[in-house]
Amino acid sequence: MPGLKSIVLAAGLMLAGTGVSAQTAGEVPQPAAAQPAAAAPAAGTADPAAAVPTGAAPAAEATPADPTLNADGTPILTPTAGIGQPVDGRLGVQPQVTATGEQAAWFHNVILVPLITIISIFVLVLLVWTIVRYRRAANPVPSKTSHNTFIEVVWTLAPVLILVAIAVPSIGLLARQYKPAPDNAVTLKAIGNQWYWSYEYPDHGGVALTANMLREPSEVQPGQRARTDADGPRLLAVDNRVVLPVGVPIRLITTGNDVIHSWAMPAFWIKLDAVPGRLNETSFTIDKPGLYFGQCSELCGARHAYMPIAVEAVSPAVFAQWIRAKGGTMPGEEAPAAAPAAAGTPADDTATPANAAVPASDDALVNGAATSPVSNQAATGNAGALGNADQ
Repeated sequence: MPGLKSIVLAAGLMLAGTGVSAQTAGEVPQPAAAQPAAAAPAAGTADPAAAVPTGAAPAAEATPADPTLNADGTPILTPTAGIGQPVDGRLGVQPQVTATGEQAAWFHNVILVPLITIISIFVLVLLVWTIVRYRRAANPVPSKTSHNTFIEVVWTLAPVLILVAIAVPSIGLLARQYKPAPDNAVTLKAIGNQWYWSYEYPDHGGVALTANMLREPSEVQPGQRARTDADGPRLLAVDNRVVLPVGVPIRLITTGNDVIHSWAMPAFWIKLDAVPGRLNETSFTIDKPGLYFGQCSELCGARHAYMPIAVEAVSPAVFAQWIRAKGGTMPGEEAPAAAPAAAGTPADDTATPANAAVPASDDALVNGAATSPVSNQAATGNAGALGNADQ
């Protein structure tokens, strides 16, 4: 019966294989989710990764708030009557807030004005006396005097002495105006354009901004930003103020992009031409915090009158905070790592890249003023801060 034994042996082997397969299938490992939570954090222990919401940047890398603005975007520092701006009907120079300006104001008030007044009165009295004393009725026979040594010496020496008295303080003042800035000075580069100013802080991470004149409420469309009393006087308020520290030397560098402009700030005793293709430089130190206004003082085209300047002088600590709020760094600091924007949070558009270029196409200009690429104010819908374009 060899054939029968073979059949029975094959059937037994088949049944044995089926049992082994069934046992193997029953020993399949459980999924990772069903395993004991040995790797899970202990009860009461917070997961560091879960502590930071997805898409949110760490708090340490968040951009600080602009210290010059209120929560609603309005400027904290408002103009002070009679300080840093012209006063209707007032004679004399503005109150000076730099050492050079104070010396210049003293020179003007104590030396120049009294000297001019004395000379003018003397010449007037001399003319009146000559007219009366030497009229025809009093001198029917004219004098034939043609030479007087004493008078000739007097009218030669007197002007020389007067000029020397003026030259001594004048030369000292001129030297102070163009004294080189020290190494720790804050560099501000002012660039004149038709018809707005752009600024750069090359020593502070490439912070840059553009300043256009703010138009009056009656001259803007609904929803656009207009000038308010908090911004400054008419024709002097701008959408972006220059911020500078008090008590720190400032190195001012000027140049122009098109024609000759002039950066003039009366309260600083500063007037420096901005010439295309050339860098002019001066230095000053602001002694008092405040808000100061100036204008372009070189005829530069049709809208020359609408190129105001606004400088906000703050403490060094506030200045450092403002620089960081604009995405810059103080000298000696490392640039912060770029933090990813939080989900649903709009990106900060108040800082201009270091390599930002002035728009050159006609489409970027409206009524002769450039659309401001940076604003240190809240968004108001003012497309260009174009100044009084209709005037």
